[in-house]
Amino acid sequence: MQIVLRSVNGYSIRRCSYDDLKSVIDINEKTLPEHYTQYFFESLLREIPESFIVAEFENEIVGYIMCKLEFGFSNFRKLGFVKKGHVVSISLLEQHRGKKIGEALMLEGINGVASRKGDEIYLEVRTSNLPAISLYEKLGFQTKSVLKSYYRDGEDANLMALELS
Repeated sequence: MQIVLRSVNGYSIRRCSYDDLKSVIDINEKTLPEHYTQYFFESLLREIPESFIVAEFENEIVGYIMCKLEFGFSNFRKLGFVKKGHVVSISLLEQHRGKKIGEALMLEGINGVASRKGDEIYLEVRTSNLPAISLYEKLGFQTKSVLKSYYRDGEDANLMALELS
């Protein structure tokens, strides 16, 4: 039995299970140009299951977020190394966008990193992805830098970060 973390407009937001990985990989391949190996998905699920979250609608996985933990320099100019969450990937099937599901996935991903005592969380987002940038800003993320030619197709990325309390 899966524990629902939150319900939004008929969608269940819950932790990913190993049985969900095929659907998550299918969504990644359908919606994003950046693809990962099955092993990579499995390793993130093993590493920090608190931040590998899926959205389910009518018993079908329609979106996900997966994060990892890293140690490194702060995006907020704190001294020394900090524990950082990294939103590796978030995606929703197109027909399920605009229904607050992405926001719910982000909030649960952030909660998962916070539960592991993360100091901050960051992500990269295409500079052309204005709906995503707007959502991240609404959640308190700040653009810290622009990463030139970050994506394989040459598009720049905004590096955005959120300080966790």
